[in-house]
Amino acid sequence: MSSMIMAHNMRARISLKNKVFALYLSVLLFFALFPPLYLSVSGSTHLIMGVPLPIIYWLSIAVFLGIGLWVMYLAECAFGEIPEDEEQS
Repeated sequence: MSSMIMAHNMRARISLKNKVFALYLSVLLFFALFPPLYLSVSGSTHLIMGVPLPIIYWLSIAVFLGIGLWVMYLAECAFGEIPEDEEQS
């Protein structure tokens, strides 16, 4: 396979990765900024492991954001987008 075709395939996979990650972040942004979703749980007195439901709502958004960034880092490492560290002497 020629290097031009391989480069095109790599760009297509990177473009798909960026679109998927942008969609994932958009969904998290929607959950964080769409008031009816938060207002539906904000008055709740339910406790989950001793933590009120509204705090669980915000913590879950933060956890999913962290997981998404970790997966994005792993994907970029797999595609070779992150350069290797060079030792300074």
